[in-house]
Amino acid sequence: MAWDTAQYDLFRRQRRRPAEDLLAAALGWIHREPERIVDLGCGGGELARRLAERWPDATVTGIDSAAAMLEQARHVATRVIWRQEDIADWRPERPFDLIVSNAALHWIGDHRTLFSRLLAGLAPGGVLAVQMPRNFAAPSHTLLAETIADGPWAHRLADRLGPPPVHPPECYFDWLAPGAADLDIWETEYLHRLAGDDPVMNWTRGSTLVPVLEQLAPVEQAAFLAAYGAKLRTAYPRRSDGTTLFPFRRLFMLARV
Repeated sequence: MAWDTAQYDLFRRQRRRPAEDLLAAALGWIHREPERIVDLGCGGGELARRLAERWPDATVTGIDSAAAMLEQARHVATRVIWRQEDIADWRPERPFDLIVSNAALHWIGDHRTLFSRLLAGLAPGGVLAVQMPRNFAAPSHTLLAETIADGPWAHRLADRLGPPPVHPPECYFDWLAPGAADLDIWETEYLHRLAGDDPVMNWTRGSTLVPVLEQLAPVEQAAFLAAYGAKLRTAYPRRSDGTTLFPFRRLFMLARV
């Protein structure tokens, strides 16, 4: 996918909060100084850099499939090793003490196999720390599906109408518990207070809409955004103070082997 880093960073503060919460929770699970750390789906590299600062003696690797994101990451001086690679194909050459993934694994299918493989990539005592969106029943997604199904682009975007990519929490418990010595899974719903015109659509243009819009010609993109935006303005009305409230549920999990 052709990521627009500027669009994604429009809501940098709100997107950063779950990563901070994930790292804060993971700190209490790490019982020894990690030597090898990897951030899967590192994006612009902010979390990977924080991991390198927190553990200055560890080898920290940031992996992402998006060249634009990695180019942004390389603009900041750091000792993190950046690698362009598809997480779906990633196999650790050696076990890691900490595997972190923030808001990335929902882009990958077959989570039963994926999470078992990630757990197997940990060294004894190692920790897997993951955060993924789980807001696929929210209007931002259901109205996107409606807009896809109701337009002349429906046949080309049919693959965007599949089942939610993130499963209920108990599924991950069942997949991880057999191989984990300790496991914690929880959900948090953030109530984001957004400013500006069409803020929810601008949020989705930095993430969910990316694989949708790239399949449409510019004139179709304009028509699609007009139809989708009208639905969003009804579902997420602007408040009297000019802001828009955007509830967003996320799934967190920590596993130690």
